[in-house]
Amino acid sequence: MLSPSFLAAYDAVLAGWPVPVDTREVATAYGVTRVNSVGPLDTARPPLVLLPGGGATSTVWGAAVTSGLAAGRRVHAVDLVGDPGLSVPDPDRALRTTADLVNWLDALLDGLGATGGDARVDLLGHSYGAWIAAHYAAHAPHRLGRLVLLDPTAVFTGLRPGYVVRALPMLLRPTPTRIRRFLEWETRGAPGVDPDWLRLQDETARFPSRRPVTGPRPDPARLRNLDVLVLFAGRARCHDPYRAAAAAARLLPDATIEVLDGDGVSHHAMPWTAAGPIAARLSS
Repeated sequence: MLSPSFLAAYDAVLAGWPVPVDTREVATAYGVTRVNSVGPLDTARPPLVLLPGGGATSTVWGAAVTSGLAAGRRVHAVDLVGDPGLSVPDPDRALRTTADLVNWLDALLDGLGATGGDARVDLLGHSYGAWIAAHYAAHAPHRLGRLVLLDPTAVFTGLRPGYVVRALPMLLRPTPTRIRRFLEWETRGAPGVDPDWLRLQDETARFPSRRPVTGPRPDPARLRNLDVLVLFAGRARCHDPYRAAAAAARLLPDATIEVLDGDGVSHHAMPWTAAGPIAARLSS
């Protein structure tokens, strides 16, 4: 049972989105997935499906929506099953492998109506969501129009040891104080992050915990025929963004790869502080 304070914090962030939000629950074999959707229904552009970073919830995309991400297209922001948010995992069938993740996403896209013929979607993931998106693209490239990876982790390079050491106390025994201190360290106190979202992050400490699915890096050879955009956070602490961008360029020579080096563009703050550049790159 989710706490009233978590639900109130979640609703407070969604209330700050600049357009009405349509909510729906999509049933899959792994549970019910909460999707928050905005933008016009009938457009020539394919819908855009957004996968957040671990623990961030679908509400993290509010600044990108404000910056025009949903202009001229339908956008579906997803709460990852088993992660903080309003998705409800099936108690008898947990997500355990990368195969489970891609099967879940197959079912989710079916539930959103992206089935048959040329019904492709653009898929965008941030951080852990980018890792999921890259694995899905390798599994079902025929279902995607464009793949967008925002500061992907465990896709092109590993994590810095110092970042892991900083994150471990929060991961092993999360508390609101530990979560807030970690985010303040990683984002360097970036002022563009929504305070309501930070309060929601505090509330995730009380969320029922499940072990996230981990596994190998996706096979880059299976991504090379896709339209791929990779944007790295110039002030990320989780990895060296320039080395990660160089590795991505070697593995995906035809992809569009860029490091966004503005003030406050750190790994965890990226959906907020780089919202304008992200929306602009996706509109081009």
